[in-house]
Amino acid sequence: MSHDNPLLADDALPAFSQIRPEQVEPAIETILADYRAGIAALTAPGAPRDFATVMLTQERLEQRLARAWAPVSHLHSVADNEALRKVYGPAEEALTDHAIELGQNRDLYAAVQALADAADFATLPRPERALVHHALRDFKLSGVALEEPARSRYREIGVELSKLSTEFSNAVLDASEAWHEHITDERDLTGVPESGLAVLRQYAEDQDLDGYLVTLKQPSVQAVLTYADNRGLRERVYWAYQTRASDQGPNAGKFDNSARIEKIMALRHEAAQLLGFPTAAEESLATKMAGSPAEVLEFLHDLAKRAKPVAQRELATLREFAHTELKLDNLESWDVGYASEKLRQQQYALDEEQLKPYFPLPAVIEGLFGLTTQLYGIALAARDGVDVWHPDVRYYDVRDAAGRVFAGAYVDLYARNGKRGGAWMDVCRARFDDGANRQLPVAFLTCNFAPPTEGKPALLTHDDVLTLFHEFGHGLHHLLTEIALPSIGGIDGVEWDAVELPSQFMENFGWNRQALDLFAKHYQTGEKLPDELFQRMLAARHFHAGLFLVRQLEFALFDFLLHLEYDPAQGARTLAVLEQVRKQVAVLHPPAWQRFPHGFSHIFAGGYAAGYYSYLWAELLSADAFSAFEEHAGKNGSVIDRSTGERFRREFLAVGASRPALESFVAFRGRKPQPEALLRSHGLA
Repeated sequence: MSHDNPLLADDALPAFSQIRPEQVEPAIETILADYRAGIAALTAPGAPRDFATVMLTQERLEQRLARAWAPVSHLHSVADNEALRKVYGPAEEALTDHAIELGQNRDLYAAVQALADAADFATLPRPERALVHHALRDFKLSGVALEEPARSRYREIGVELSKLSTEFSNAVLDASEAWHEHITDERDLTGVPESGLAVLRQYAEDQDLDGYLVTLKQPSVQAVLTYADNRGLRERVYWAYQTRASDQGPNAGKFDNSARIEKIMALRHEAAQLLGFPTAAEESLATKMAGSPAEVLEFLHDLAKRAKPVAQRELATLREFAHTELKLDNLESWDVGYASEKLRQQQYALDEEQLKPYFPLPAVIEGLFGLTTQLYGIALAARDGVDVWHPDVRYYDVRDAAGRVFAGAYVDLYARNGKRGGAWMDVCRARFDDGANRQLPVAFLTCNFAPPTEGKPALLTHDDVLTLFHEFGHGLHHLLTEIALPSIGGIDGVEWDAVELPSQFMENFGWNRQALDLFAKHYQTGEKLPDELFQRMLAARHFHAGLFLVRQLEFALFDFLLHLEYDPAQGARTLAVLEQVRKQVAVLHPPAWQRFPHGFSHIFAGGYAAGYYSYLWAELLSADAFSAFEEHAGKNGSVIDRSTGERFRREFLAVGASRPALESFVAFRGRKPQPEALLRSHGLA
């Protein structure tokens, strides 16, 4: 009964405090049984072949499943434990099997095709037609046309890939939590600023230890690699972090993802070939803006041609500085962040620690929400009494200009044990107008910032500010949708290489004086960010832009070529492909024992397989979109413009996947995107 199992309840928000691991399996079994019965009724002989029966029924069934699974999946990411893991893996495999079974249901495919073939199909509203077209494409990508034994094999592959993806992710988390170094003498941490020391003290206190605990959580890694004068400590942290879940490092072989990478690549290639694609890269592009592998590679190689000479000059300058000023005869990978920070301070007299007091997290949140109000006329207000998974989590109602609540967001910002690293936005509830029932969109916004310490609020680096703006941009894409069909509303169904546009777009405001004035105030004095400090920030904005770009290009090319050039006879050749890419684009080669692919969750446990290039692709789109606001500022003095914001909301954020992303971009910008905008945004034009 639904009142006994919160995962079966039809509530507006999940009851997180009542969810227990033992409830997951019965809830998923019940929902999947009902789902199959619903599809059987829909496809029965004589059942109506109209949009409401064929498509809305599916959306309704899918949303019931999503309401149960979204909180479970989220808890697996933010409050992981052994009991949850035991039920999560099998449940995810059951869901994957169900999704492929659904995608291979020929009776259902025929029902959807009948809708598309109907004489009145062209008279349906565009979102309804888009939903049908997306469904037909997804049927083909699920192997609906396959005959046995290929049909069953494709399904087996999907379930196995789901299992491997979860195992990969778990291994990275376990490896991250398995290493730490306890330090009792503060002299071993010379150079680490007080804000970093406070975090390391807190980690020690959490384990009932005195002194400091260096861990592989992001705030700790960042503090040591950027600031610690202790070169041996930097090397040990880099070694532990860059060998996580591999055959190297302090836990060599214990959480090793090597075999999983081999299996994942082999299965992806086999699945793509079953569907008639030569490679997994080509299958990936079926749901993206880029039309062919050649187009992706041309885009990446063109960027590399422009960025690599800049990166080489930057590295030469850094080596010389490290040699003369820091007495480092050989600049190693664990020295780069440290030396770069010292050089940045010398060139621009800019230290992140100078900036942090101006970015107290509560003020940044308030300013971000204020900016959103000015751009889109909406307001976010904290609501108490909402059931959450941790005391640090806050829930916000999103209200329109008339004060009506039309969406909501959970915000979980601090690093802690059992929580995966990184930052992300995910869907808790999708917007769905189902007759008289209206489900409001709700988002999860998750980061891993250093928590408040010793009476101080959490103080963010400027990079942290940009991360928060980025994830909030994804959130706005989901929350501001005006498409009431979940499968094509918000971020769902949007081409993967365009889905980063709204997030990267928001980062631009983190560099704008007017936006910064909304929140960049000293946490003790309330003083605004001094203009001379802001000018130094701007001057340093493109510091090591070439090195940053070649690193991103290394990730993107490695991912794409790994999937494009896979040969079953040779296996994944993971390290060989990485070396091939580094010869093309890298200017600094890490040690042979570095194993960055083994922790590359984006492509092995996330949605970015053969799609990591989309960060750079979407950055081009976002830079060009933001230039519309800059053009307005050139005429009227303000980049925070409501009319341009409303147009961006209407033409891009609100329409979801109801039309192609390029069409939405052109509707907003009045033309196709121009590549120069990306180069300008990195100071490389």
